[in-house]
Amino acid sequence: MATMTGTRRYGYDELRALMSRMTGDEKHGPAATSTLDVLWVLYDRILRVSPETVDDPARDRFLLSKGHGPMAYYAVLAAHGFLPEEWLTGFGAYDSPLGHHPDRTLVPGAEIGSGSLGHGLGLGVGSALGLRAQGLTGSRVWVLVGDAEMDEGSNHEAVQYAGAVGLEQLHVVAVDNGSATYPWRGGLASRFEAEGWSAVTVDGRDHQALHEAFTAPHPGRPHAVVARVESKDAAQAARATRIATGSGTAASTGTGTH
Repeated sequence: MATMTGTRRYGYDELRALMSRMTGDEKHGPAATSTLDVLWVLYDRILRVSPETVDDPARDRFLLSKGHGPMAYYAVLAAHGFLPEEWLTGFGAYDSPLGHHPDRTLVPGAEIGSGSLGHGLGLGVGSALGLRAQGLTGSRVWVLVGDAEMDEGSNHEAVQYAGAVGLEQLHVVAVDNGSATYPWRGGLASRFEAEGWSAVTVDGRDHQALHEAFTAPHPGRPHAVVARVESKDAAQAARATRIATGSGTAASTGTGTH
């Protein structure tokens, strides 16, 4: 994994400025911002990993399975000192380490390369099993997926297996912006619950609700948090309006509730 330390730290209110530095052609606008508040709460209040501990065997692992549109991910990593803010201006350029899909060998703090959907959850299962086998029971694995990504059959196999073997160290955050082709009857959380997971659905822009969901106890079971945000269509329309009126950039974010 690439490493980088010693950069300035930023607060949540500065994320918009960091996002605006990335002016490259982003083909997944809603995906670039739908994950912002989830990522912020995870890195600011939940994940036990820092720029200094990215290679510590006992660290928490965060796997971005929803790897397309990684602008929010890069902004949050920069805000927490994993990478220098100067890198953001080169986003998407040929010689930039910050590509349209994260590369774990180039992006400090990235655990996996991602972008092709349906792989992160299976890798998360494997990571949790590996930690269990090594006796590293205090380390947790967090996987961020999108609701549309849950259409992939590989994810359903991972959900089924993790529930059956009680992978308590495994956590999934599913950002739901209403883009799934085949939405799950009863809501996405019911898919996890059917396989024995602990699951909860919350407002994906409400930081306190996210924190409470992320820290809910789930002894003997993996845990899933479905974070609902504005729909993909609504986000695209709002983004187009901001660009047309000059009131914001393509990277303008949603508004989180602290």
